[in-house]
Amino acid sequence: MEQLIEKISSVVWSTPLIILCVGAGLIFSVSTRFAQVRYFGEMIRQIRSSKGSNAGISPFQSLVLSLSGRLGTGNIAGVATAIAFGGPGAIFWMWLIAFFGAGSAFAESTLGQIYKTKESDGTYRGGPAFYIEKGIGSRKFAILFSIVVMLSYLVFMPGVQANAITTSVESAFGISPVVMGIGMSLSLIVLIKFGIKGFAKFSEAIIPFMTIGYILIAWVVILLNFSKVPDAFMLIISSAFGTNELFGGMLGSAISYGVRRGVFSTEAGQGSQVSAAAAAETSHPVKQGFVQSFSIYIDTLIVNTSTAFMILVTGAYNVIAPRGGGYIVHNLPHVEEAGAKYTEYAVDSVFTGLGSSIIAISIFLFAYTIFITYYYVAETNLMYITKGKQTNFMLFIMQVAFLLVIFIGSVSSSTTAWALADIGVGVSVWLNLVAILILYRPLMRCFKNYESQLKKGKDPVFNSKKAGIKNASFWE
Repeated sequence: MEQLIEKISSVVWSTPLIILCVGAGLIFSVSTRFAQVRYFGEMIRQIRSSKGSNAGISPFQSLVLSLSGRLGTGNIAGVATAIAFGGPGAIFWMWLIAFFGAGSAFAESTLGQIYKTKESDGTYRGGPAFYIEKGIGSRKFAILFSIVVMLSYLVFMPGVQANAITTSVESAFGISPVVMGIGMSLSLIVLIKFGIKGFAKFSEAIIPFMTIGYILIAWVVILLNFSKVPDAFMLIISSAFGTNELFGGMLGSAISYGVRRGVFSTEAGQGSQVSAAAAAETSHPVKQGFVQSFSIYIDTLIVNTSTAFMILVTGAYNVIAPRGGGYIVHNLPHVEEAGAKYTEYAVDSVFTGLGSSIIAISIFLFAYTIFITYYYVAETNLMYITKGKQTNFMLFIMQVAFLLVIFIGSVSSSTTAWALADIGVGVSVWLNLVAILILYRPLMRCFKNYESQLKKGKDPVFNSKKAGIKNASFWE
């Protein structure tokens, strides 16, 4: 079964998907004249200035809610995995996919706002399924996407986060994976009852604290090894293009794992964070597109980069011998089983004896908050399929399945968990990127409408009819 899952994962993440990820990001970046760079100041202003309402969460809450979905094991164990399988050069390709991924994140989040709806309970809902049906005009395609996303976020992806938590906590504190699995499931039952508003408030309280704390620890390690930073940077660049003697034969793996782990970490192009973007209160869809682009920078260019440099400057990355497609790391049998050991060794080199504890706590906070986003995304797609008429029984079944998967992931093989997560991410990316490329015209009409108002000195306010966009009834 593990071999079958890994085979499917390799097919999903073949060269065409890598080309699609980079190509889509490049198209949206060039078309908007690299809005993710030109409007960096506007991103900050939107996060700070806007407020929420009874119907929608604030842009800042939307940012931290999306970060709760982006920041996870990918930022700690995922970066280490990319380095192990692709060499240090994988980090360069992770940076590249983050930069162009900011363009894809802008596109999908703006479209999520354009085609959002107001539900009977007075809250906003939106996502890829909504813009596929309204923008493309295909409910069958939209339902297919919703089913894939529900399977991904209920079955395929929670396991890798749960596994990372239980593995690191057992290593650091000796707590049984079974106990941790039961504890996480029971606590999530309580959180699920609070809905989107409760999720947003919980994320607003936890995400800034855990992100800043982790970055500070990483940069203490980096600054104490600052003389090695230039060498680490040159190692990344030389390995990225296959010119480094040691990693010259790993160019293909560097690109593949850099892009794969970059997409897994940022979730740009998956459509997963569109639900959080659509739930925000804003006067123009483009404003929320900017907010979500900024979250990519926090995720990859800050958090992932901190992890990567921490591993490289301390020498925690140590290739001993090839084995099973990966490398033996400090006598650990397989890099996927090693998980975040690279990062643990790096932290332990400065905070002696505390490496495993610090990383275990970091992984717990990062991965636990991601469960909230996974559930909200799955629930939003269930509401789309049932048109808001789902019964309490249907929600109960979904919640039981979600919590059961978390428990199973807590005690399963990490190799299988990562492969399943890659399948879930890959299939979602295939469907969503095709959809947002089809919706290129309404996206650009919305963007040009924003720029036109901004040039006139106005605070842009969107009207879908004036912008020439059909079926965006919320903005009429």
